[in-house]
Formats: sequence, C-alpha cells, structure tokens
Amino acid sequence: MPAPRRSSRAYRTVARVIRPLLFAMTRPDWHGAEHLPTDRGFLAAANHMTNVDPLTFAHYLYDNGVAPRILAKSSLFGVPVLGPVLRATGQIPVFRNTAQAGDSLKAAVEAIDAGECVAVFPEGTLTRDPDLWPMVGKTGVARLALTTRAPVIPIAQWGPQDLLGQYAKVLKPFPRKRVTVVAGPPVDLDDLYGRPLDAATLREATERVMAAITVLLEGIRGGHAPEVRFDARRRPSGTAGTESPGTDLPAVGEEPA
Repeated sequence: MPAPRRSSRAYRTVARVIRPLLFAMTRPDWHGAEHLPTDRGFLAAANHMTNVDPLTFAHYLYDNGVAPRILAKSSLFGVPVLGPVLRATGQIPVFRNTAQAGDSLKAAVEAIDAGECVAVFPEGTLTRDPDLWPMVGKTGVARLALTTRAPVIPIAQWGPQDLLGQYAKVLKPFPRKRVTVVAGPPVDLDDLYGRPLDAATLREATERVMAAITVLLEGIRGGHAPEVRFDARRRPSGTAGTESPGTDLPAVGEEPA
C-alpha cells in the first residue's frame, strides 16, 4: 500500500511498526472513504470509547491515503517513547487552560490551511454514556471548523472497545476483533459561517457534528442512541457546568470528566 502523500519519513516508519500489529489484532470493516477530501485540508471527527481509539481511527485514515495530525493532550508529549513518536509524526499538543492554549488552535488552523487532515475526538475524553453512545462534545471542533471553513467529516467506529475495554489497561488481541469504521459526508455548517463565534453558534455547530457521528454509529450498531445526549459537564446537582475558557480544543488523553 502506498503511503499517504503528506506522510513524513518518521510517520511512515511508525506506520510500518503499528499497522501489522493492528492487522494482527483486528479485522477492519471500513466504509465511506470516498467522503475523505483529497484536494484540501479537513477535519476528521470521530466518537471516543476507549484509549485504543486513536490507533484504529488513524489506521483507517492512513490506509485510505490520509496521514492525520491528531490533537493530543500536551502531557503525553513528555511520556518516554510516546512523546518522541508524537513529535516526530507531527501530532499537535493541546495546552488546556494555559497561556499556550492559543498555540494549539493556531497549529491546527495552519495544518488545515496547508492541506492536511486534523483528527479530533469532539467529546474530548472517553464517552461517559453507559452504552457508549456519543456524548455532548466540546466546542473546539466547531471553533476550528468555523474559523477555517474546512469540511468536517464525521466518522463513527465500533469494535475498538472489544480490543481494549473503556478504562482497561490490558489489550484483548485474540481472537481478532472486528473494527467497523464509517465516514460520512461533510457536516453542513454553511449557514453558520457568517455568524459571530459566540457560545450559541459554537454549540449549534458542535451538536451538528455530534449528531452526524451518532447517525453513523446507529447505522453500525443497528440501534438508536438516547434522545438526550449524555452531558459530562452537568454537575451532580443537576445544574449545567460551564465550559473551560480558552480554545476548548478536544484532545486525546484528556481525563474523564
């Protein structure tokens, strides 16, 4: 399989190690690659159930000609082995609630403007829905989408949770697990482009992205998601919490809310 056009030597080296391992542990059932843009930068937004999701998500994109740049929690870049790999492959650190928070948004915008794919999990952490349906997303994906006007491709995956449980630490590689990944058409945000980037606009755009992902996941699972999406920001007393200041970019490696 030819490597994606925009992949670096380091990216290809890592892929040569990781891809055979994933093929040994999973049976890919992939659909919808025709929706991945080939002529411009875009956002790929997927549901998040387990800590192995970033690998199965990236596997789908890479083998369909896209070398994604994934938004990852900044502290992961300090982890031995993992940190150097993240830096070498051009992944984007997210600095939440710090003076560097804006750098994450700037780097993501620059990547999209350069024609690259920026991959995000809009929920920002593993879903807390008891049946693993997508929960309320963070608005960072909307801010990126409305700032760049880049296509947002919704992607749903189901099966990674069988390889690694939601909060498990040990993989279950045998027997091989079917991992279904489906991409859909771009989320329609055209009517929001001229509006101010206020809370209402960001929440509307975010919910459209989450709704598109949920519809795809319903098709995979053959069931219906709850009518009311789980909200990890809702406080135990029943009053809604507020979103953190800054860019609110959703990052791989965020702690459960």
